Amino acid sequence: MDRLIYTAMSGAKHILEQQATTSHNLANATTTGFRGQIDQFRAVPVQGAILPTRAFVVDSTTGSDFRGGAIQHTGRELDVAVQGDGWIAVQAADGSEAYTRNGSLKLDENGLLLTRDGLTVLGDGGPLSIPPGRNIAVAKDGTISLVPDGSAATGLTSVGRMKLVNPAQADLVRGDDGLFRLQDGNAAAADPKVALISGALESSNVNVVDEMVNMISLARQFDMQMKLLQRAEDNDSKAAQLLSMS
Repeated sequence: MDRLIYTAMSGAKHILEQQATTSHNLANATTTGFRGQIDQFRAVPVQGAILPTRAFVVDSTTGSDFRGGAIQHTGRELDVAVQGDGWIAVQAADGSEAYTRNGSLKLDENGLLLTRDGLTVLGDGGPLSIPPGRNIAVAKDGTISLVPDGSAATGLTSVGRMKLVNPAQADLVRGDDGLFRLQDGNAAAADPKVALISGALESSNVNVVDEMVNMISLARQFDMQMKLLQRAEDNDSKAAQLLSMS
């Protein structure tokens, strides 16, 4: 009886948490470069429980789906998509180095290269600043070139290179801001093998149909847990009636 109550109660609680994760994935189905979140459940015994049958269902470490999204060509000069594995290094709001796959970039009034969310894109030597110019081009290795203002259009001049990294997926952790960082808090080394596709963006890897089916399945599982709790209550009531008659 007690195992039924504890398992159903904790299972229902964590199903609601998984519903929240599924809702979050659906909300970011159109977010450029988004990586879907994954929940995993496991059963653990209750510490200090009188009876060994008591166990909780817990939501283990939430992971991420690192599969790539579809590449959509935009033709915009400051749109870049990471080809295959790899990340674009940016400076997070707290000043730490973080990593994103969202390659929709822009320039501010001071020439700093920013993401659409206003995060500074990092180069090999720190924040990447672009001087005034025209015909901006981003090469496959992240090198940014342009024709400086006042110069003849005889060729492009290299003005910096974006920092591209490719740490092991197991070493990455997603922050509350949606950016990825190394678990140890250090900065990843630049990887010259990471390649970009200029004039393109990577879509979210969230499959809307799969997430909707998962949401329906979770709703049914929650109903089942509630029915188990109701059955446990009914059994307890019947047992109390039998004891009162004896």
